[in-house]
Amino acid sequence: MSTKLVLPDITGKSIYEGKFKDRTPQCPAAGKLTSSGDTTAQCLHPKNNRPPSPEVIRKFRATVRPDAGQMRVFYGKAYDPHRQWAVDMSHGVNTQPSSSTKEAVNPNLKTLFQQRILDRKENCYQSHVRAPLGRSHDQASGLPKGLNPNVFTFGMPTQLDSGAGGLVNPNKTYEQIFKEASEGHELYVRSHADYYPRERVCRSYTTPTFDPKKKFGLPTPHCNDGKNTRETLKWIHEAQGDRATKIVSKRLDDFREKSQPQLGKVHDPIKDTLNVPPDHTFGILLKPDPYGAGDIIHNRGISNSLRGKESQRGVVAAMRQQLKKLNYHHFNSLLEAFRFYDSSGKGKITLSDLRNVCIKYRLPVDLDILDKVLDYCDADRDGMINYLEFANFLNWKEKMPTGLDEMGPPPMLIGMGLNNEPSKVTPLTDKLVDEADLVPKSAQKSELTPRHIQKQVDGSVGNHSTSNNMYNAVVGPGGISTRDFRTYGVPTIRSDLSAPRIKRVDDRKNYGDEAFAYSLMCPSLYSQHNVHERDMLMPRSLEEICSIFTNIGVRMTGEQMEKAYNMAAANHPKGHVSVEGFRNVLDEIQVEQIRAGVHPMALGEAQPV
Repeated sequence: MSTKLVLPDITGKSIYEGKFKDRTPQCPAAGKLTSSGDTTAQCLHPKNNRPPSPEVIRKFRATVRPDAGQMRVFYGKAYDPHRQWAVDMSHGVNTQPSSSTKEAVNPNLKTLFQQRILDRKENCYQSHVRAPLGRSHDQASGLPKGLNPNVFTFGMPTQLDSGAGGLVNPNKTYEQIFKEASEGHELYVRSHADYYPRERVCRSYTTPTFDPKKKFGLPTPHCNDGKNTRETLKWIHEAQGDRATKIVSKRLDDFREKSQPQLGKVHDPIKDTLNVPPDHTFGILLKPDPYGAGDIIHNRGISNSLRGKESQRGVVAAMRQQLKKLNYHHFNSLLEAFRFYDSSGKGKITLSDLRNVCIKYRLPVDLDILDKVLDYCDADRDGMINYLEFANFLNWKEKMPTGLDEMGPPPMLIGMGLNNEPSKVTPLTDKLVDEADLVPKSAQKSELTPRHIQKQVDGSVGNHSTSNNMYNAVVGPGGISTRDFRTYGVPTIRSDLSAPRIKRVDDRKNYGDEAFAYSLMCPSLYSQHNVHERDMLMPRSLEEICSIFTNIGVRMTGEQMEKAYNMAAANHPKGHVSVEGFRNVLDEIQVEQIRAGVHPMALGEAQPV
């Protein structure tokens, strides 16, 4: 009988219908052809319509090829009745479950009653009585009867002889300690074998030829620093390798030079491939702009740009500083200094007047520099320097009086000579300075001083004010006094406490002897040499002052030094003399010599070269 393959009846269109053309319709397609619309479970587990195997065949198949998860059973034991008993059979002893690890590590808290019951049960154990957990055991049971442990004490009282300090460091000389330690040493040698370091053992030999100081053998050469031991711990080839010259391959050295950056040199790994000199620069050399980054940030004009003018501004500032020092040392007031400059009595200082003053000051300055100084000081752009400009730019007007009250009642006429005498020039009727240009030095003082002329390149921002100005508008000088206000907290500078002589490391209090923001941003020359304000103000003796000032180049005789020291001591309420106080006295002596005309810096004509 022939079998016939019957395919399932599939209705519907194929998924590739209309996309591909079947060139071989007579050949069936590979794969299992199922009807469309089935689920994934039906595809993975298709229906099995095969009849089950007979029981006779299954016992042989279980021996050769058992099912998944089944044990291999010999076909001779397939129907053995003991196999049915073995299914329900269990070996060993059936144990009851005990407490878990959690209960053993962290048991539940017992009540007070349960704890008392447990203590009564454990009292029968000797370990519980002699060594209870967390406390000492009761020792009253071992004491004699009638003994009160709160009153009775055991042992003998120890008499206090000397403290631990007397034992460790007694108040005795070295000879006394050595003598006391040497007494009875022979007895300790016999009883305890207590020998001193490097002491020989006395054998009590009676042979006449025996010398106890004699040594046997030859001395072994050695080094106490362990140099020979160090050499023995190193192999010979290692020691020779350390002393030998290190040989490095030239190929490796060239590679390191090309690939590894070197200190102080630009890393250029392709310099060998470029046929250019070492100082060659690539790119196009552009002409620099007449202004810098600061000029752009501050929006300065071309006429006010500061690029390239650093040297010029530095020379002008140095010249102004030198003239300020000379004016401060030679004159008592601003008016006296101005009359010295204005020798012709015009009321203004010209370039020729400025040059003549520099000659008298022995300042060999070029006319170009003087022209730049005059241009800097000329705020009103009239080609000359008036009294107001002279006081602002060539003097320290806060430290010198104006001297205008010496000219008599207004109008303050110009044209006065050095000796307050009218010059040959006809006096004019104009005032030397306008009354509106004189302002008080402070709100508490009535003394007048020339007003401040603002000389800045950048314009000020409109309606700009700092927080300090806002505070001073309400409180401070000219406003509400804060003297009687209640203060809160701890002051930053503890001036109410005396500074300790030796400050602890963890002491962060400021006792007023620390530097503030200005000194941190602009440190002095002395601080660069580790000399601080405390060293300058420390009281010193005459010998220390003489040694310090002699080492810095001050040449004075012993009498002059002692006289200046006594003057500095007279200026201090306690008679102390510091380096700063002695230096101030020397400055005063120098000013007196300059004004008397006996100092090399005194006014006079320049000496011919």
